[in-house]
Amino acid sequence: MTLRLAACAAALFLFAAAPALAQEADGQADGTAAADTTTGTKAKAKTAQPATPVDIVANEMEILDKEKKAIFRGAVDATKGTTKLRSDELVVTYADVKQPDGTTKTDATDLDAKGNVLIVTPKEKITGDWAKYDPQTEKLTVGGTNVRLVQGTTVLVGQELHADLKTGRTQMTGGRVKGSFLPK
Repeated sequence: MTLRLAACAAALFLFAAAPALAQEADGQADGTAAADTTTGTKAKAKTAQPATPVDIVANEMEILDKEKKAIFRGAVDATKGTTKLRSDELVVTYADVKQPDGTTKTDATDLDAKGNVLIVTPKEKITGDWAKYDPQTEKLTVGGTNVRLVQGTTVLVGQELHADLKTGRTQMTGGRVKGSFLPK
């Protein structure tokens, strides 16, 4: 079981990239607002890089092998390189994936952080009540009553942040979205 946990933790791709900050706020036809951006750079092909360890500290951990879940509870602090995730609970769902050479490896299929979520990268800080991440599609959603994305002096606030880490597109939705931008 320890090997399965190590493989599961190593598969935490949440820390591979951070969303690009939204630069514009656009009103929608339904009266709600959305802030949306694409980084303007073409997606770069992924190159093989040395594995970066994922370190997770929590008050307790539980493995549900039949359900293929690892649950970290209580003051969860996960770090990969310079990216950190903090939450009250982190559930990692995983699957055994057959490799071309016939071996099997364990990959994370879903990450679900709940309670006091904080994601910190060298460029950004994101807070919310919950976060969901799909490593296969590289899509991150952060939600709650007051989701906040801060990059330098720029701040976006809304109810739900959607980030496609492959394309660099970030969208803030839900009710009225507020953006505070300080031009250079």
